[in-house]
Amino acid sequence: MILTTMTLNKLSPSKHKKGRWLLHLENGDLLRVTEREVADFSLYSGMELGEETLKRLKAAAERSKMRDTALNLLSLRPLSRKELERKLMERDTPEEEAAEIADWLTGLGLLNDGEYARQLARHYSEKGYGPRKIQDELYRRGVPREYWAEAMEERDDPAEAIDAFLAKRLGDDRNPDRKMLKKVSDALARRGFRWQDINDGLRRRQVDIFDD
Repeated sequence: MILTTMTLNKLSPSKHKKGRWLLHLENGDLLRVTEREVADFSLYSGMELGEETLKRLKAAAERSKMRDTALNLLSLRPLSRKELERKLMERDTPEEEAAEIADWLTGLGLLNDGEYARQLARHYSEKGYGPRKIQDELYRRGVPREYWAEAMEERDDPAEAIDAFLAKRLGDDRNPDRKMLKKVSDALARRGFRWQDINDGLRRRQVDIFDD
């Protein structure tokens, strides 16, 4: 005999996770839902759940679970929309549903690529990195290019970072040899600074990497 309805034998709050409820079904299955589903479906012990209602309930519970996952990911560190969607899909969330969750979080103001781009630019600038490194990070993290220009305005003056780096590496040495000049210049280039800015920094110390 095929059951067309399923009795909700018991509805109880989870002892391990706040806001989570356990549905003990007639066939022995245990369904975990949030307070949202309890309210939306007006659930109660002894309730008869039709096949369609049970199907919608399971889908809603899964959607809530994915939303909770997204919120947990954002609580660990800021993410771009692309990063969040990728992480959700790595957890078997369908692409379309990952996009819907991202839309939901954007609507709540919890996902903002423009603000994330500015945070990244400030962070790497404060760590002494140049514009190329910052742009590499924006690209790597999936931030749309439309946000790059405004984000780059958030960074510190590269001259200050270059001068601080040279002062740390060269100290009071006003006549570093060619080997040391190349070493510090290459290090600045790896940190994302342009060669022209590097050379300008060396000139401010009255040395020039390009002179013979």
